[in-house]
Amino acid sequence: MHASVSDRIIVHGMHVGDPGRRGVIREVHGTNGQAPYLVDWSDGHQALFYPAGDTTIEPKEEEEAGPAAP
Repeated sequence: MHASVSDRIIVHGMHVGDPGRRGVIREVHGTNGQAPYLVDWSDGHQALFYPAGDTTIEPKEEEEAGPAAP
């Protein structure tokens, strides 16, 4: 798994109806974008996280480009 700072991380629920967890990666502690990641979770907690198979990474959205130069 490869991630960058500001990517979103999603841990899917293990059973039907289980809520997933969502967070934002604040620091990448591994080499070349590898885990562990320091994550700010949506519930307000921050933790060092090693993702498992039920985890997906959503790359941060690139900021929209400004107006083209004349």
